[in-house]
Amino acid sequence: MRAWLRAFSTQRPRWGWRRAAIAARRAGWKVNNKRIRRLWREEGLRVPQRRRKKRLTGIGAQVGAMCPIRPNAIWAMDFQFDTTADGRTLKMLNVIDEFTREALAIEVDRAINADGVVDVLDRLALMHGAPAYVRFDNGPEFIAHAVNDWCRFNGTGSLFIDPGSPWQNAWIESFNGRLRDELLNSWRFDSLQEAQIIIEDWRIDYNANRPHSAHNGLTPAEFALQWTTTHQPQAA
Repeated sequence: MRAWLRAFSTQRPRWGWRRAAIAARRAGWKVNNKRIRRLWREEGLRVPQRRRKKRLTGIGAQVGAMCPIRPNAIWAMDFQFDTTADGRTLKMLNVIDEFTREALAIEVDRAINADGVVDVLDRLALMHGAPAYVRFDNGPEFIAHAVNDWCRFNGTGSLFIDPGSPWQNAWIESFNGRLRDELLNSWRFDSLQEAQIIIEDWRIDYNANRPHSAHNGLTPAEFALQWTTTHQPQAA
């Protein structure tokens, strides 16, 4: 068990003992959280703590104007940035389903303009159908207009957050933090192509293998499948 935990910590250095406990039981170990926590600490397998941001309270802390009650109800979108080893910019367009917490897309390029955003939305709509709403910020202005036009043409509502109010897009902000913490901070990309491949591999792994606390330890893909199975119309 100790050897398994050490190997797990090496493979998943940012996951911590709680996700280690879930993974251990999935791997066939008959252990409870208390034992995993004790062994984890005895082996010195601590995850370095990040500085926590001050929690917001009151109206400003609410997650936007609407919360989803089913898959494909709200897609949240945001840009994130990194660099390759030569100092050149990497721009990522992250899109998640707020209900299932699935990472639907992480588009990686040197630059992503309004047409690029629309192309990603078109591709995802072909795969999943257009969502009921898209949550996005108001800038840059030309991209906001492009998203608004796409929503109008596809019968999708738009939920634009207030300027300087990232807490209104809290689910995508949380996802951005996971991507930064678990991959971007620990990997130096030598080229755009390498970044595209490794980040896409991380996205697939995130959906399929990363237990999510909001889903009682299910991965986003497992939760989505469970919800779909449970809510399928009964055959007559």
